Amino acid sequence: MFQFPLGLLRLFSLLDGISFIILLYFAIYEKRILGDDTAVRIPGMVHGVIFTIFLILLYLTMEKRKWPIKRAALVFVCSLIPFAPFFLETKLKNEQEGSATQD
Repeated sequence: MFQFPLGLLRLFSLLDGISFIILLYFAIYEKRILGDDTAVRIPGMVHGVIFTIFLILLYLTMEKRKWPIKRAALVFVCSLIPFAPFFLETKLKNEQEGSATQD
């Protein structure tokens, strides 16, 4: 099911998107509105770990698939925009399925 590293990149891209939205909730609502200064500590750490793994997988995918720097940069920029990883998922899934039929 998971091709290494593209399948894992897809998974961590989605996890990154979800954790980013959760982090935004805690940063905006819990910390700013409710005034809980410790609200982002755990969600921020979880998101940081997921994002770091995502970056490593992005590099491995770029190397293995011989992606141009523009393609890797697009995937990276999508990780910085809320909800963008969910739109990126379709493109990465199509690429993974296309390469699976070629193998």
